[in-house]
Amino acid sequence: MRPGIGDRLLDGVRALGSVAVAFSGGVDSALVLAAAVRALPAGRVLAAIADSPSLPRAELVAAREIAAGLGAELAEVPVAELAVPGYRDNAGDRCYFCKQTVLTAIGELAHRRGFAHVATGTHADDHRALHRPGLRAARELRVVEPLAEAGLGKGDVRALAAAWSLSVADKPSAPCLASRIRVGVPVSVERLGLVERAEIAVGARLAEAGVRARDLRVRLLGRGFRVEVDGPALAAVEARPGLAAAVVAELGGLGLAGRGAVSAYRPPALAPPL
Repeated sequence: MRPGIGDRLLDGVRALGSVAVAFSGGVDSALVLAAAVRALPAGRVLAAIADSPSLPRAELVAAREIAAGLGAELAEVPVAELAVPGYRDNAGDRCYFCKQTVLTAIGELAHRRGFAHVATGTHADDHRALHRPGLRAARELRVVEPLAEAGLGKGDVRALAAAWSLSVADKPSAPCLASRIRVGVPVSVERLGLVERAEIAVGARLAEAGVRARDLRVRLLGRGFRVEVDGPALAAVEARPGLAAAVVAELGGLGLAGRGAVSAYRPPALAPPL
């Protein structure tokens, strides 16, 4: 771990005075929340999670446990991204409309509760990505980014989270369910629910076969679907004759239409657009 990164983060958060952290339960926002709890007096820190059909129920349960473990109050903020045409249309800038909706709702809560700032878990590496429309919404709403402002990249985030003994230090990325829907295919409650049920079913089927997938996505492609798992899990699937076909058949039974396949998961920075 690079020396001094923890102190830089704590100093930056301390200067905020009070903060509502846009919290997802992932390692990035959990580190910001942990820093706020360490740096600020009791009563000046709030975790706020946006609750909508795009948030898997398992992630909401986990977020509650993580916030409680950090000793932070968690506010569950209902949001309605699906009421926003730009979000539903999913034309390539869906994340802008999502972040605008979510951060506006959390900002309104922060204002009502007397918190001076809203903070996100955006880190320095996020600003190097070629296409991050959600960052534009955050800039427009003047949201603060303690990790990026302290110069922390993803490696620093995980290293500091481990040094602070956060339970999520090694947690895989868990973007919203809408990220599984190909650009140009409209987002709907039905499709979000289908993705959530499909990923639960695939995880259970793989576990029955003795395969543990660290990364698992079920992508809706419009005219078909793709199951993505991390490299070791994919190798284990391919070593079990018939398992990939059984997974695809099970998802067809759940209502996923078109041809399906099981392939390697690639992080967003390396994967072509859906």
